[in-house]
Amino acid sequence: MKPRLRTGLLIGAASLALGIGATAAMAGAGPGFAPMAGPGFGGPLPARPAPCTAPALAGAVVDVTVSDMGGMMGPGMNGGPMMGPGMMGPGMMGPGMNGGPMAGPQGAWPNSPGMGMGMMRLTINPTSVPAGQVSLRVANSGMLAHEVMVMPLGSGQNPGQRPIGNNWEVDETGSLGEAAQTCGAGEGDGIAPGTMGWTTLTLTPGRYELFCNIAGHYGSGMYTELDVTPAT
Repeated sequence: MKPRLRTGLLIGAASLALGIGATAAMAGAGPGFAPMAGPGFGGPLPARPAPCTAPALAGAVVDVTVSDMGGMMGPGMNGGPMMGPGMMGPGMMGPGMNGGPMAGPQGAWPNSPGMGMGMMRLTINPTSVPAGQVSLRVANSGMLAHEVMVMPLGSGQNPGQRPIGNNWEVDETGSLGEAAQTCGAGEGDGIAPGTMGWTTLTLTPGRYELFCNIAGHYGSGMYTELDVTPAT
């Protein structure tokens, strides 16, 4: 993803996860941030880009769904009451939301509790494809921009174990490609809410991690594994 929007998107993610009145302060975060304010937050939601559909894609097609608390919580974020005690309770989120430190650059997510697993999600269908051309068709059902990066997993390495740096991102060295453009293919500024993005790669047999590397999103649970099997 292009770096100029990452700071604003991180601020937006923190506001959405916490669900408290930081919206006014964040309104000036720069062109990369659009206030996510419904009546419950003090303003109308920003206009979304027009929905789009992906063209016919080559090879095995993997449907990727990216989402966040805004997409999962429904109308409570946009005018209805916020969720009850479970919203901030230990059953809903990791310890960082209830008094512990927010997720930081201490390392990979398992060693850096913060925004809470399940705050953001990245799911795929199918989870295994044959080697060759593989297309990712990404649908953003959340309220924040997201992206999907593809990187190989090493022997003994599992999704979610990459170290998180001081910029709240993981190192993209070795990336094989990404879907990060709204209604388009390849690199971009993030896939806008309610839209799609896509990319086509050539993958050899092995294990691959698909993840969102917008600042703070990897640490919030946006990663999964895609297995590529030998072609028959």
